[in-house]
Amino acid sequence: MIDTVVIQPGAETGEPAVAGVSWAAVTAGAIASCALTLVVLAFGVGLGLSVVSPWGGAGVSATTFKIGTGLYLVVVAMLSSSIGGYLAGRLRTRWIGVHGDEVYFRDTAHGFIAWALATVIGAALLASPASSLIGGTANGVARGATTTASQAGPMDGYVDTLLRSNAPAAPNAGNAPDSRGELGRLFTSSFRNGSDLKPADREYVSKVVAARTGLSQADADKRVNDVVTQAKSDIDAARKAAAQLAFWLTASLLIGAFCASLAATEGGGLRDGTWSSKVRR
Repeated sequence: MIDTVVIQPGAETGEPAVAGVSWAAVTAGAIASCALTLVVLAFGVGLGLSVVSPWGGAGVSATTFKIGTGLYLVVVAMLSSSIGGYLAGRLRTRWIGVHGDEVYFRDTAHGFIAWALATVIGAALLASPASSLIGGTANGVARGATTTASQAGPMDGYVDTLLRSNAPAAPNAGNAPDSRGELGRLFTSSFRNGSDLKPADREYVSKVVAARTGLSQADADKRVNDVVTQAKSDIDAARKAAAQLAFWLTASLLIGAFCASLAATEGGGLRDGTWSSKVRR
């Protein structure tokens, strides 16, 4: 008579058949991290608005504000990721019969996965309130502005500077709206491609400026050069600010991943009662 041997799950490896990832704990940690991020970011927006002033010599400088914003993003990532990772490690299912090194790895993975899930959820959901806030503010400003102002383009300010007359009685050649639109399109197409005005376009712009403002051709050429230089400087400053923000965001995300993984090991150790022994060693 042949005896039937029933192999229990995990008998070959000596480990119980328990899932290596506690998705409930990971999800809880990720949601808590997202909620805390939203709260702290809202506080940061209020703090930033309180230290920025439209008056010259008041409030913090632009450099200080940019550095402070970057450091604040790092602090937010450290705080929210640590709490989310700790919850993911502390709320996980206990693994019985699993080697201590494997438990440590799983706890670290729980923290990292919780951070990754929180990042994905944040990118998908936390951007919606900010978009709604910005969109609502923009709509309110647009309703309070005139029709011409609401249709202003990014280059209209430079066109205003070009066509500003030094004398109220200066001759205005050509149709004003047509000239403004044409100059705006020239500037937009040129700077969108990252290049300067073409020589022919620059000469034409100078002639239009001279005709519209009553300036001499030499003064019109100088004004065009000054405005082009200012536009390039502003665009370069915006590019550098965007690059710095991207670097700060990258640093905050990497630091957040590390903090979440480390906090999860602490939460898992406290869950199993092994954290105090690790600290003594």
